[in-house]
Amino acid sequence: MNYSEISESLTQSLALKQPPVAITFADAVPAGVSLFSGKVAAGCRFWQEAATSAFATSAADHNLCAIGVHTHNFEPSEAQQTDMIDALGVFKQLGYVRDEDIPGIPVLAARRSYAIYSPLSQTPLAPDLVMLVVDATQTLILSEATSQIENQNAPAMGRPACAIVPQVINSGGAALSLGCCGARAYLDNLNPGTALFAIPGAKLEIYARHIQSLARANSVLSQFHLIRRRAVEAGHSPPIKESLAAMQ
Repeated sequence: MNYSEISESLTQSLALKQPPVAITFADAVPAGVSLFSGKVAAGCRFWQEAATSAFATSAADHNLCAIGVHTHNFEPSEAQQTDMIDALGVFKQLGYVRDEDIPGIPVLAARRSYAIYSPLSQTPLAPDLVMLVVDATQTLILSEATSQIENQNAPAMGRPACAIVPQVINSGGAALSLGCCGARAYLDNLNPGTALFAIPGAKLEIYARHIQSLARANSVLSQFHLIRRRAVEAGHSPPIKESLAAMQ
């Protein structure tokens, strides 16, 4: 699979502002990939940093994000366990997360030592999933692709945003995340007009093909509907054939 070509196809078809990001879990760091250097407030920040470079992270790099350590099934430190208890205590007080909500939050089924992040075009391994930052128009095309490929709609998830990773890997199906207030604070590109969409790595090639086809179809049909709108607003009642002819 040529990941560089697929990345270019997804970027062009969807008019993405951020390149697709590959995420892969492994027990060893691939050759040529450096360990992450720096500090982030939450693991979701890696989705932004990975748009420009490849790096590997361990549980220690997620040290300040106990929720992310939980959803990614990393081995938690004592400090992270304490942070998790403290965070859940606040969440419960606010009515943000109830005790009965916790079992429904996805957690990676398998425990790995490292999470590898990179631009899809530079991924050193076959990705477990590909993360996209998308707006409503792009999500429309992605939802149509999901319907064709998986015969169902992608689940629309809320907090925590990082739960989209285990959701996609465990289920093998695409998912949409509306993010969470934390991710929207930590990510510069997750603004009120954007969301997250993740494609399972095993289905990446077929998704790219369907997305390319559906993007073309949406472009043509948008022109068709615009022509009909203008005709109707001008007082006409055009049959379909007339609107199609007007597109030529």
